[in-house]
Amino acid sequence: MPGIGWLLWIWIAGIHSQVIKLEGSAQGTTWHVMYTDARQRNFQAVIVHALEDIDQCLSHYRPDSELSLFNKTGSWQYQLPYFYPVLQKSAEVYAATNGAFDPTVMPLTEAYRQGKRTHAPWWQKADSLLQYVGFTNIAFDEVQVHQLKAQVRLDFDGIAQGYSVDVIARLLEQQGVTDYMVEIGGEVRCKGLKNGAPWTIAIDYPLATNDRPIKVSMYNKSATTAGNYRDYYQQQGKTFAHIVNPKTGFSTPTDLLSVTVFADDAITADAYDTAFMVMGLAATQQFLARRKDLDACLIYRDANGKLVVYMTPGLKQFVN
Repeated sequence: MPGIGWLLWIWIAGIHSQVIKLEGSAQGTTWHVMYTDARQRNFQAVIVHALEDIDQCLSHYRPDSELSLFNKTGSWQYQLPYFYPVLQKSAEVYAATNGAFDPTVMPLTEAYRQGKRTHAPWWQKADSLLQYVGFTNIAFDEVQVHQLKAQVRLDFDGIAQGYSVDVIARLLEQQGVTDYMVEIGGEVRCKGLKNGAPWTIAIDYPLATNDRPIKVSMYNKSATTAGNYRDYYQQQGKTFAHIVNPKTGFSTPTDLLSVTVFADDAITADAYDTAFMVMGLAATQQFLARRKDLDACLIYRDANGKLVVYMTPGLKQFVN
């Protein structure tokens, strides 16, 4: 989930000189890639080109992107190989979360952004906009995607950055790289080792506290973070968070302050961190109890206002 990446950072102390470190800017944020390569090859140009292509396909901020053109026309035949995999994963997580993750939330997120910018009471439109939300209102296959209902539009903000991490990771693997870390806007995927030891990430607390970051050893895993505690605004006594509930149309913050999800790939973690912020603490804990392929660190306030950290049992063994 973009916009919260500073919560989750890479512990790079002690990295030796043979680790190649690349960085740049893309998708409105920064990216960092570290890897070992016996041939000391530099993949900067390849990475930059791939990120530009993904942006050309999946960014709703670009009026000429494939996503924007689909949103305008209601039908699109894919030109780049990125649209279909994101639709596939979206359909999977939409079904698994009973619609808590839904990229057709675009009409609502657009209204939220306009309300934040103009201070207009956007929530008054929520009920009428809900008719255009629902992933079952689109149809797609390996070649093309179509609206099944007029004015249904897609917003991949909750999944595209994680997918971008996976694309870069696969590019490295295709070049024979077996030890790497890829990070875009705080979304991370790690494989192999760093100087003989596991890659380590640190989860910061979402509010200013004296607590030390939570360090987690990464064994061929991905991690992404979402939160509602920073990107929000208040108007007429109401608080509106940037993650909109696609089932209710509203963006009232839940009891969760932040969610960090661990999965085999970053696209999966990214989609679920968005869904869990919508679902709230109790529903997320119940969901995770059924899904042993996912781990998570949930940070929330209890009834007394105390900051509490919940970790799935599978995650605890990797905390340093």
